[in-house]
Amino acid sequence: MRPRNLDEFLGQSHLVGVGAPLRRLLEAGRVPGSILYGPPGVGKTTLVRLMAQATGRSLLEINAVTAKVSDLRQLVDEALALKGRDGGRAAVAFVDEIYHFNRSQQNALLPSVERGDLILVGTTTENPWFEINKTLLSRLVVYELQPLGEAELTALLHRALSDVESGMGALSVEADEEALLALARSAGGDARQALTRLEVAVSSLAASMGRRLTVEALVASLPGAYRRYDRASDDHYGVASAFIKSLRGSDPDAALHWLGRMVASGEDLHFIARRLLIFAAEDVGLADPRALLVATATAEAADRVGYPEARIILAEAALYLALAPKSNSAYRAVSAAVADAESGPLQEVPEPLRPHGTGYLYPHDDERHWVPQAYMKEVRRYYFPGRLGEEPRLAAPLKGYWRRFREEE
Repeated sequence: MRPRNLDEFLGQSHLVGVGAPLRRLLEAGRVPGSILYGPPGVGKTTLVRLMAQATGRSLLEINAVTAKVSDLRQLVDEALALKGRDGGRAAVAFVDEIYHFNRSQQNALLPSVERGDLILVGTTTENPWFEINKTLLSRLVVYELQPLGEAELTALLHRALSDVESGMGALSVEADEEALLALARSAGGDARQALTRLEVAVSSLAASMGRRLTVEALVASLPGAYRRYDRASDDHYGVASAFIKSLRGSDPDAALHWLGRMVASGEDLHFIARRLLIFAAEDVGLADPRALLVATATAEAADRVGYPEARIILAEAALYLALAPKSNSAYRAVSAAVADAESGPLQEVPEPLRPHGTGYLYPHDDERHWVPQAYMKEVRRYYFPGRLGEEPRLAAPLKGYWRRFREEE
């Protein structure tokens, strides 16, 4: 059921919809060296293949999980040979799950990428800014793919039901719209999961001589997977949103309710752990700096233990974060700083702060480990300390130092 061209590709309209940035590049015959980052089942592999097809380029594929250094060398040699045969047009070298490559394997691709012997396109379900070598990543563009929406998944399921050649059209099974919508909602934005569940449900129905897929038939064939669906449309993202907002509102019972909903539906551990990590920094922040340590330990421990026991670890972290004092000062500060940098004008680095610059005062030479010194040519304020938890204690001494320094100026 993979789409045969970009027009059949469902989802990711921000990248490949009509007039979208990546679509324009492909229509101009260009494939950017890139990393496609997103959860499973959103079309990463399919999109790479379509990128090569749409631009008439040769495609070489390798999986980072099983590839050896010798396989990498062979891929580079093949790409170089293809470039010679294709009139100087570089082939697309597709590395699936590229984050599995270690640093030396990733570095082995650098010379070929820099010379243009190949166009590297990697896919990853893990954050590329953490998992990919920074030297390699600086030469690539990161495109983030999003989970498919209900309408896109429903359209895909309709297509699979009617397609005789590649789908399940030969089984002559029809489906209620409500059943397909239930399947779409239960898949959590994962097209592969939606198709797998449809295949199981339709095959089970056809084996019993059934000809119509209803909600009742769906529940009978996929009772566990069906839990995510409910008629009130409290889907994957709605429940996750309610979970975070309950934590932010310091309601431990509500947080546990929504966590329980996610656990019961088999939600991906990594999805929940990522939300806890972000929340610890964004919403608890400096009011309790230990919150990020708790969330980090939770992510590692839950990954090691797995379900069902991981639910206990997730619950402990959720309770800690719900009960913790809250501060979003770090989130507000970095948002303001990024907005400032994007809008400009940019400040020059003061002479004392440059490498080997003159006039720098070393703070540790002072008994306070602080000296009155300007770290920006023009003072700009981004950080405003919160008043809860440990943050006032953390910020108080430096607030006094800076106040006196600026008064003296």
